[in-house]
Amino acid sequence: MESIRPGTAGECTLTGWVELDGELLFPGAVFALLGRDPSAVTRFGGEFLIRWNGCTARDHFGIIPGPCPPGAVLCDGKAAGEVVPDPPACDLAAAIEEAVRLRSGEGIVALSGGVDSALVAALAGLPCLAVGVPGAHDTERAARVAAELGLPLDILAITPRMVEEALHAVVPAIPDTNPVNVSIAATLYWVAARAADLGHTRILTGQGADELFGGYARYLESADLAADLDRDFAGLALQAARDQAVAKLHRTYFSMPYLDIRVVRAARALPAGEKVRGGMRKVPLRRAAEGVLPREYAWYDKKAMQYGSGVWKVIRTLARENGYKKSVQGYINQIVGEHHGNPDRN
Repeated sequence: MESIRPGTAGECTLTGWVELDGELLFPGAVFALLGRDPSAVTRFGGEFLIRWNGCTARDHFGIIPGPCPPGAVLCDGKAAGEVVPDPPACDLAAAIEEAVRLRSGEGIVALSGGVDSALVAALAGLPCLAVGVPGAHDTERAARVAAELGLPLDILAITPRMVEEALHAVVPAIPDTNPVNVSIAATLYWVAARAADLGHTRILTGQGADELFGGYARYLESADLAADLDRDFAGLALQAARDQAVAKLHRTYFSMPYLDIRVVRAARALPAGEKVRGGMRKVPLRRAAEGVLPREYAWYDKKAMQYGSGVWKVIRTLARENGYKKSVQGYINQIVGEHHGNPDRN
């Protein structure tokens, strides 16, 4: 294995942010530490891509995109270490609180009104942003939550033409262009665009909560909930790649408190049967949220982003207008073809 080399401030670059044992490290401190003890990078928490002296390191879960695998430390392209932060164990509520605290020095919260984003917003105390078609469920719900929490909220009303613009931007950018991915990406496109317009680079989201705590409706009918949760958790890397590819179009990035290693460890230590029970999903998260949010908001059951924002309905209408009465995928394939110079209307 290649050895990890020391670095100097003049040759180091940092994208994202770094913490070590719960202490935020400003870039200068990161670079100085790499000069004194380059192996310290293997203990770094946060969301980062660091380059120095022929070496590259990426955060444990690969939240920040980069040219190496998640959690890898490479020097001259060869494995030199693995990023595995090991903060003290704590219960779920404390883990979420710490994860949000570490991300709350700057940025804006993407608020949809569900428990995932509402809990992040309440703990972060940052300005919030919601997007949706006029009268969308998510924007109306976000307005209620923001008012309850006393937080400023910017609402962006998106039109069919804006959705069409988003589709043509995200389809060439994301790794998998199935209808679900595209509809989520089209929604996030305007979240990132508006955040950038408001002067923010970091956007805190509730991504990952569904996979960790059992948030999807299909989990209610699961024959093997533990296996389904494991499979979906393993798929989070592709979701993060999708989301960050969209954010990059506006020079922003999505910060994900639920994918902090503290939260992941606490959540995955819980039995699957505690997460979905009595016809309710995300039970441990809702119980943790009760200590921060009014019970109504902690236990509110909302629609997925693409439905609550109204974007999915608009995409279906656009597909029909373009001659695809029953196939959203056909419409997406047409957009793919247009960007490759080969329109396909089959």
